[in-house]
Amino acid sequence: MTEAIRSVNCPRCRKPVRWGAESPFRPFCSERCKTIDLGAWAEEEYRVAVKESDQDPQGTDKGAA
Repeated sequence: MTEAIRSVNCPRCRKPVRWGAESPFRPFCSERCKTIDLGAWAEEEYRVAVKESDQDPQGTDKGAA
């Protein structure tokens, strides 16, 4: 049985990357793309969406008195 070679696109430059041991920086195509992406996180270029809740940041209910 032959295993299909899976490929993904580099999240930074969109080049195809083979998903396997021969691609040590996967899902990135290179160390450069990996480092650029890490820098983008450090510079807060990316945001993780947060659903607003009925609690304040300290974890207590807003409606509690």
